[in-house]
Amino acid sequence: MKIGELSRRTGVSRRALRYYEEQRLLVPDRLPNGYRDYPEESVTVVRRVRVLLSAGLGTAAIAEILTCRIADGVVLAGTCPELLDGLAAERARMTGVIEDLLAARDILDTLVGRPLAG
Repeated sequence: MKIGELSRRTGVSRRALRYYEEQRLLVPDRLPNGYRDYPEESVTVVRRVRVLLSAGLGTAAIAEILTCRIADGVVLAGTCPELLDGLAAERARMTGVIEDLLAARDILDTLVGRPLAG
């Protein structure tokens, strides 16, 4: 598929898709006319990239994770054990951020007169 269709199907700008390509997160084929030709699996890859970026991971870490995943799953299943410590640390960092956000939401709920979430 061409970049415009991938952009439409994922909601990600063409500029962002080209950036993902520069970062080696996407690897399209090139047609004889120079156009990018993305395989169908690129839709799933872009969605995963967006989720991982929103979680705070950098593109270098995401590139490593994408090369270690198995088929459609997100389980590393021992294929890249060198990533596990770093991913565990990143998960712990994310948990701290989530806890901070929940505490901030509780404060806002108190200020606007809503009951605290349980």
